[in-house]
Amino acid sequence: MTTIANVKANKIIGVLNLQGAVTEHLNMLASIDFVSPIAVKKNEQLRQLDGLIIPGGESTAISRLIRQNDLFEPIQAFAKQGKGIFGTCAGLVLCGTETSHNEVEQLGLIDILVERNGFGRQINSFETLLDIAPIGQQIPAVFIRAPYIAKAGKQVKQLTSVDNHCVMAEQDNILVCSFHPELTTDNRIMRYFVEKC
Repeated sequence: MTTIANVKANKIIGVLNLQGAVTEHLNMLASIDFVSPIAVKKNEQLRQLDGLIIPGGESTAISRLIRQNDLFEPIQAFAKQGKGIFGTCAGLVLCGTETSHNEVEQLGLIDILVERNGFGRQINSFETLLDIAPIGQQIPAVFIRAPYIAKAGKQVKQLTSVDNHCVMAEQDNILVCSFHPELTTDNRIMRYFVEKC
């Protein structure tokens, strides 16, 4: 007989479904036990979530669609409730407080200055292995038109870097990375995020 103590409740993790690598994030979340992934397009869906992923894509397009879908303030309120938010690639740009390019309206969830396309254009895309202290070693990372964190506030914990540029950081319930963990088969980063939620 199963006791209540042995039953682990599912965590509902949403992926912002406006533009970008939505399916890949949903598939990776589905590979983790006790996680129910859902695609999110509407404000009312946020209420049922334990965590939200803002995926990679085109940061200017996603920021415009966040505003058009009346999700800007609700996502900020979601973060203020202490619920986990994970921004990958363009999601990192959107979670930041400042960027060198003003055409993106940022959510201001983590105290970072972001250099958009910091590693160059599509042709400069690359893959590498990263050691991320709280998560593990030799974690595969795919960088595509990737940003990097040019400056971080005192409350921000910088987790790993490439060529002396910070590419992953966290501040309280907010986690961001410059790369695409969902494009690999290694779900350790995603598990780490889920545990934060």
